[in-house]
Amino acid sequence: MGDKPLVGILMGSESDLPVMEKCSDVLKEMGVAHEVRISSAHRTPEQTARYAAGARGRGIEVLIAGAGMAAHLAGAIAAHTTLPVIGVPIKSGELGGLDALYSTVQMPPGIPVATVAINGAKNAAYLACAILSIKYPDVRDRLDRFREKTRAGLEGKFEVLDWGG
Repeated sequence: MGDKPLVGILMGSESDLPVMEKCSDVLKEMGVAHEVRISSAHRTPEQTARYAAGARGRGIEVLIAGAGMAAHLAGAIAAHTTLPVIGVPIKSGELGGLDALYSTVQMPPGIPVATVAINGAKNAAYLACAILSIKYPDVRDRLDRFREKTRAGLEGKFEVLDWGG
């Protein structure tokens, strides 16, 4: 796959970094080159549109967007590209992230955004890897090994939990 980024991670503001760096950590662990940018759908809309429109030409194959509150970033990105866009609603504000979840998941027909759980940046990265695994066997192999390791780590715990009765 090389060093050319295949995944673009965007966040609406620097305050989203603690959540979104978990996404970057997973992609590093899976050996997937990526780039990270801060770009606001509201404060820098032209920059956001240019980034999304030019992503495919730069070799990006999946975009991940994390934002809180009104959370229009993933939708703004999806409006400017046909690449897969994964939205990460970020917990913030009075509604604890529900506003971000609804804003991210409720897209109009024809402009889809795959949406993970509130603060679900790790799953966004794993979903990006699943998408990339269609084309890249090494990503598929790493994802398969990760899932096997996770399964093996849980195996046997069912028997250990004897609640009595």
